[in-house]
Amino acid sequence: MKRIPRVDFPADVRPDTLAVREGLPRTAWGENSEALFLTSSFVQPDAATAAARFANEEEAFTYSRFTNPTVMMFERRLAALEGTEAAIATASGMSAILLLGLALLKAGDHVVCSQSVFGSTLVLFGREFAKFGVEVTFVPQTDVAAWRAAVRPNTKLLFAESPTNPITEICDIRALADIAHGAGALLAVDNCFCSPALQRPAALGADLIVHSGTKYLDGQGRVLAGAVCGAEALINEKFVPVMRSAGISLSPFNAWVVLKGLETLSIRMEAQSRRALELATWLEAQPNVERVYYPGLASHPQHALAMAQQGGVGGAVVSFVVRGVAPGGAAVARRNAFHVIDSTQVCSITANLGDTKTTITHPASTSHGRLTEEQRQSAGIVQGLIRVAVGLEDVRDLKADLQRGLDTLRG
Repeated sequence: MKRIPRVDFPADVRPDTLAVREGLPRTAWGENSEALFLTSSFVQPDAATAAARFANEEEAFTYSRFTNPTVMMFERRLAALEGTEAAIATASGMSAILLLGLALLKAGDHVVCSQSVFGSTLVLFGREFAKFGVEVTFVPQTDVAAWRAAVRPNTKLLFAESPTNPITEICDIRALADIAHGAGALLAVDNCFCSPALQRPAALGADLIVHSGTKYLDGQGRVLAGAVCGAEALINEKFVPVMRSAGISLSPFNAWVVLKGLETLSIRMEAQSRRALELATWLEAQPNVERVYYPGLASHPQHALAMAQQGGVGGAVVSFVVRGVAPGGAAVARRNAFHVIDSTQVCSITANLGDTKTTITHPASTSHGRLTEEQRQSAGIVQGLIRVAVGLEDVRDLKADLQRGLDTLRG
């Protein structure tokens, strides 16, 4: 089959080079920055060629719902960074998980999922997929034995985040891959928090890697985007047909924005992670902080595993619990968390993350607000928990911003 050409550069170039070079060959105009193709359709030279292309007998661009040059550049670049053969882009991170389910699951199939994944992911698996006869068992993220025990003869998929949102629990990707493959199932890992700059789940045995490109891949909070990375045969045979029918497509403009974001991904993640470690270390020493969740700290329960899987870097998300769990209970904890958040003047109060601007949020009432209290408790989302996604500000200003609220807690 005739294929769309690839960029011609040495086969052994490294990830930082791929981040700025992988995509499509330049057009006849010789542009250095990747072109943005804002078109819904593509003109074909003749009817016979059009028929061949729409029948997938020839790889070419036909309609931007499922084939667009700018989107393909993003897909190729992300796949190269993740170390997979292919990727398929979607309109958002959640639509990437929706595509995962639509492509791989049917009524009667079973999924094993971490109980600590993002709130909307819990709802999608536990409520929406259940409408169509897909069974889901939620298990503790870090308990490998629980994952193994949950597997059934009809299990088709294991799904995990690592680290999780917001308490940064780490799963043993290689162990989960072994469990999945031993059961004839696939392992999908949401790599949103680390990105391929820090962690490559495919190298640890994961079959599919899910992304919310809205976060670190873009890096500046500008657009929504998502993607699934995996083997070329799996992407082409399972995912592309669903995309053609369902149309949960990434717009060319958003693809272009995230494509350009990938060029600075490595240096952003390095700089933001360095600031996050310093902030997390400082938070551990604050008397009004009961607990800090950050994989880069030696106090993190999965610190050693995180350092092994994430290249020795903790990432850029820090969560912490403020004083107030007792004697006033959850109400006092929530009030104190709100006080710390509302006292900030530098941080942006928003539930998004991955931005160069530091964001702060109260997960129990925002990103995980749709969950039941039982679900939140199972995932460790207590009322005193605050999540900080560290950006590129001077970390001294971030400390002062949080100290303002921590030093004025009333009890």
